[in-house]
Amino acid sequence: MAKFKDTIDLYDDAGKLLKSGVPLDKISPLVNPATRKIIDLTKRTIAVNLGGIQDALKTGKVGKGHVLGREMDLDIVGNKDAVIGKIKEMVQVQEGDDTKIREFSGGKLFLVEVPSARLEAASTYDAAITSVAAATTYAIVEQFDVGPFDAAMVKGAVWGAYPHTMDMKGALVTSILNIPQNNEGLGYALRNIPVNHVVMMTNKNAMEGAALASTFEQAGMFEMGNAIGPFERAQLLTYAYQGLNANNLVYDLVKKNGSTGTIGTVVQSLVERAIEDKVITPGKKGGYFQFYDTKDPMLWNAYAAAGTMAATMVNCGAGRFAQAVSSTLLYFNDLLEHETGLPGCDYGRVMGTAVGFSFFSHSIYGGGGPGIFNGNHVVTRHAAGVAIPCVVAAAALDAGTQMFSPESTSKIYADTYGKVDVFNKPIQQIAQGV
Repeated sequence: MAKFKDTIDLYDDAGKLLKSGVPLDKISPLVNPATRKIIDLTKRTIAVNLGGIQDALKTGKVGKGHVLGREMDLDIVGNKDAVIGKIKEMVQVQEGDDTKIREFSGGKLFLVEVPSARLEAASTYDAAITSVAAATTYAIVEQFDVGPFDAAMVKGAVWGAYPHTMDMKGALVTSILNIPQNNEGLGYALRNIPVNHVVMMTNKNAMEGAALASTFEQAGMFEMGNAIGPFERAQLLTYAYQGLNANNLVYDLVKKNGSTGTIGTVVQSLVERAIEDKVITPGKKGGYFQFYDTKDPMLWNAYAAAGTMAATMVNCGAGRFAQAVSSTLLYFNDLLEHETGLPGCDYGRVMGTAVGFSFFSHSIYGGGGPGIFNGNHVVTRHAAGVAIPCVVAAAALDAGTQMFSPESTSKIYADTYGKVDVFNKPIQQIAQGV
């Protein structure tokens, strides 16, 4: 029996119907097999830049430093089959388990799916990156018979500056996830993924990027206890309508306003759709002002979240600039509240997030850019999973105006994770899993 009465129709990024009459609980991170696979592979999959390791050793530039006189000219890529074979042998727990290696760029890059047993026997997801880093280091040392006085250079190329730094600064093995010590609270790991990483994993597709970001953010909501009891339905509704284009709402709003529309016309379109769908109804009048009522504030919030996403795509898509996302988050919801008398997205928290975000990302403070923020950041953490997906959409539509472009910060994620369907086509994968 379905946990909730709500059913939704799921559409893809081209407005094509994928599944109709889907019970709301079927998209839950606790239930949907594709969503669970995304989360599982996020924890278990590590990218190894074998070509980068070879170049680092050749130049002596390892970690974040340059060690003159300690250069090593090793043909690691030429011996990739032997090196990768050794890594797999060491990382796997037993023959035939779920260890998997995917090669890219002629073996210069590869992804290692660490066996589930390693994470089941660990307290955190650290076990994935540490096992792959250690195995990569030893595989190179063994393959090229590196002596004890040079092995430290191999370690530096693979592990980066660790343990001199708390994290693996400059490492050439990378995870989607940050280290647990950088998570600013309970359950923040999946929210601590930079916007630019998601943009590149979804090949700069705004709707797919928003869906992947929404999946990470909403799974984080479940992990931090924000989706318990009646709040579970609230989070699933925002996930469905904003992240997964439920009932084609985001697509319809963008299509209607994409050519000549503004943030204000998206507000108008959203209110018209909400009235048509009987989510809101006209209430009392205050002079010339028409208030609206709703019997389902959670569903209204989901519509507001979808409208916020559509307004972001219309505005940032028109200008091809990511910087406008913070003001869009603010003023779409400000206009929406003035238009209806009902709360904006996330009951005001998106507007609050937007004020700080505008200042810290590119205003007087400067120095940043929307693409390097995440849902764990002190500025953008406050909205319950509904702000960062909009930032991802904006950064995907950006035409190179950011100081830190996705290509400069996150190219390896496009070349590796971006080749895996569960990451680059989340909307379709999740729909298949219901």
